[in-house]
Amino acid sequence: MADRKIKLSVLDQSPVRKSGSAMQALEETVTLAKKTDQLGYTRFWVSEHHNTRGLAGSSPEVLIAHLAGETSRIRVGSGGVMLPHYSALKVAENFKLLENLFPGRIDLGIGRAPGSDRLTAAALNPFNNFSEEDFLQQLQELGHYLHDTFEGGDIPEKVRAIPTTTSVPPVWLLSSSGQSGLFAAHYGFGFSFAHFINPVGGPQMVQAYRQQFKPSEFLKKPEVTVAVFVMCAETEEKAQELQETMDLMMLRIEKGISAGVPPYEDVQRTTYSTAELERIGLNRNRMISGTAPQVKEKLQKLAELYDTDELILVTITHQFEDRLRSYELLAEAFELDKV
Repeated sequence: MADRKIKLSVLDQSPVRKSGSAMQALEETVTLAKKTDQLGYTRFWVSEHHNTRGLAGSSPEVLIAHLAGETSRIRVGSGGVMLPHYSALKVAENFKLLENLFPGRIDLGIGRAPGSDRLTAAALNPFNNFSEEDFLQQLQELGHYLHDTFEGGDIPEKVRAIPTTTSVPPVWLLSSSGQSGLFAAHYGFGFSFAHFINPVGGPQMVQAYRQQFKPSEFLKKPEVTVAVFVMCAETEEKAQELQETMDLMMLRIEKGISAGVPPYEDVQRTTYSTAELERIGLNRNRMISGTAPQVKEKLQKLAELYDTDELILVTITHQFEDRLRSYELLAEAFELDKV
């Protein structure tokens, strides 16, 4: 374990603080991307969510273009594009265009979940029923459009995703379930497991992906990343505050309350029921918090558990300075290659 060199990456959801604005949240995402680029993080992924006041990122492909232009070496990508909302052709064209603008720095992360409630999903694509068959067909078409590999007899064989490219962004399938891991293995995509959504059974799902992986135009061997909520601070007391703020925010989200990231004062004014305390205990399995040495040890154990050399950190705090400091502390602890 001591010899494992772990790469750190970022998944940023552009969280909106309580009483804050979406513009402010997006400005902070840009600042964080520029800072983590300098700190030596490997990737900076942005998410897709709809119909929520708590997260400002609804169009990752637009945000990616801006972030890639504001950074110089970090890979920028989607974590992810919710493919059932769109045509495979349009997604391929978006990312081939990005690849032309920023060659070798773009990642295409694909998700199957709505990224919203079902009513909003229906508004985004009234013809989508989220069937497994439709999703598999989209994944197959996406691969063909990216690599121009449609064969004679295929209906879309006369349609090409433009612009043409000399390189193709790698495709990652994002998932909190074993089924999507098998899809990633079948099509030869990378697999990014969302431990921050589902902390149960992940290592087994990753192992199944590796065992059934088929080499493709995208990858010759399986690649795995694991995403986890992380709150790191200079003191245990501060880390505990950040943890307790996340506890409250997650409870509110699960109750359908979209009020943004709460301040710690909200935590101090809140009394939990027995059921809520039990839920907090379960949710903490999705999170890692503490001082830099404590978090580093926990992250190393998580990487060993999943047998991966890359972890994606998801950090949400009420104060942006705390979010930024968390990433700074871990860059120092893991001795990332800073500019």
